[in-house]
Amino acid sequence: MPLSANQIRSIKSSQKVQRFFDGRGLYLEVTRTGKKYWRLKYRHAGREKRISLGIYPDVSLKDARQRRYEAWKLLDRDIDPSEQRQEIRDGLLADSKVTFEIVAREWFRMRDRTWAKSHSSKVLGRLENDVFPWIGKTPIRKISPRRLLSVVRRIEERGAIESAHRVLACCGQIFRYAIATDRADRDPAVDLRGALAPFKRGHFAAVTEPERLGRLLRQLYAYEGSNVVRAALRIAPLVFVRPGELRMAKWQDFDLRKAEWRFTVRKTGTPHIVPLATQAVKIVEDLKPLTDGGTYVFPNGRSPRGDRPMSDNAVLAAMRSMDIAKDEMSGHGFRAVARTLLDEELGYRPDIIEHQLAHRVIDPNGRAYNRTQHLPERKAMMQHWADYLQDLRETKPDQ
Repeated sequence: MPLSANQIRSIKSSQKVQRFFDGRGLYLEVTRTGKKYWRLKYRHAGREKRISLGIYPDVSLKDARQRRYEAWKLLDRDIDPSEQRQEIRDGLLADSKVTFEIVAREWFRMRDRTWAKSHSSKVLGRLENDVFPWIGKTPIRKISPRRLLSVVRRIEERGAIESAHRVLACCGQIFRYAIATDRADRDPAVDLRGALAPFKRGHFAAVTEPERLGRLLRQLYAYEGSNVVRAALRIAPLVFVRPGELRMAKWQDFDLRKAEWRFTVRKTGTPHIVPLATQAVKIVEDLKPLTDGGTYVFPNGRSPRGDRPMSDNAVLAAMRSMDIAKDEMSGHGFRAVARTLLDEELGYRPDIIEHQLAHRVIDPNGRAYNRTQHLPERKAMMQHWADYLQDLRETKPDQ
């Protein structure tokens, strides 16, 4: 039977050396003095061998199993773990210590001094969230174009095409720095030109400068038209869903006690959760006496029973009536605003933001995260975002 943590803690010394086996060659050797050593027994080239995997409790049962797994991965490639250790000690594999992450962080520190804080945060965030988990621990000389392509493809597949191009360009700079410092021979990013889908900047207008955004929010709050449209204008920046998702919002999908809005994204057919900040909850609660008797939270003004959603042009028409030009802000633009400022101004991880935008996010095993992934972090982010927008709206330029 495999070992357990409780069993290992309870083992006492005896008059002779004891061995307790965990499987696949891993065992714990307990000396007469009570010291506990992890060992791995294996065969390579027809010979039985043993290597040490560390001393308990410095190396836990979980750690020992991970080291066993890594040793067997080497054996599967016909590499003797014992011989590789000797080669590393002799310096024959010194390059294995020069990983992509080591070089990348050195490159970043050199350039960080000359960059704006917001740009530095964005660059480091892309590396830490989209690159280091996949190739950070890989020796930089051993990263092939195909390996690098798999990294940027993950970003591209979740719909962040611009980010994929930016990450590839950043990696290219890191490889060129490694070449200049004699730690790499070539830049694999060069071979990937044309490998990603071309990026075209979106046509949805958006205000992404904080001061201008504050002015826009004050305009939205000054709208004097219908209560339903006014509520839609006020909640749109807080939830930054697609315009069609907002106008099709149904009362049955809201749980104001939990401060959640759950619906299925029509574009992808996947379930989605929008955590509602206290400001958003208040907007929806204020609408209940007006529209709760119907199907839609934001019903069409010509549908007294609330069985038809608000017109897809209602929000745009309201903004145009307040002299908000079409090249300044669109209904879809609130998504771009949130994506930019949550990253650059509030410093949230790109994958958390992408989750909240209902974009496809892939985990390290290539699986799409489910709708509840990172929900506590997303709830905190949505409240922080609402508070940030409120501060922008309430702070006049002369304050």
